[in-house]
Amino acid sequence: MTLAQPEPGGLSPASERYPRPATAAPQRGGLATTACMETLQVGYLHAIAAASGCSLAQPFPDNGIDWHVSHGASGHAVDDEVTIKVQLKCTYQTAPRPPGPTFAFTLDNDHLRKLARTPVSVHKILVVMLVPRQPEDWLRAGHDHLELRHCCYWINLAGHPVTGRRRTTVRIPTTRIFDDRALCEIMTRVGAGGRP
Repeated sequence: MTLAQPEPGGLSPASERYPRPATAAPQRGGLATTACMETLQVGYLHAIAAASGCSLAQPFPDNGIDWHVSHGASGHAVDDEVTIKVQLKCTYQTAPRPPGPTFAFTLDNDHLRKLARTPVSVHKILVVMLVPRQPEDWLRAGHDHLELRHCCYWINLAGHPVTGRRRTTVRIPTTRIFDDRALCEIMTRVGAGGRP
């Protein structure tokens, strides 16, 4: 079996820490940017689930919830495995590192009603990924890293009111970065019978 060596040039030109050699940019595929954004956020979720020791299941057909995430641990009081539902969203309309304690994100009212329903037997969270506008800036890779840019944030919208005629703006806390630690903490709270 032959193993191929990585080609040079897998780094973003915007990276000062990992400069990219001066070469012509490769031609990207013609898939719609929004479809690519959906794929990127799924990759982010998979990486977080892997680092958290969680399993993923995708409901079929999708009824307004993208993923079920399950976490098994002997310390859970409710069950040996707990599950949450995750709705993913992705945008480049909010810049990275939003200033202040929150940033605005707008949802269709029907979607918000589904996420805000309470009480529930399986808790739901909304995960919003902020990405650069240009796909060539979405990731940086090197021999010792793979960076997905920019960041995902999460919120539990249970009980959130619908305020707009067709759409409602919700505020996403910038302190709620969605990473492996955050997911394990969410699952610990749910496993103890609490909310995310």
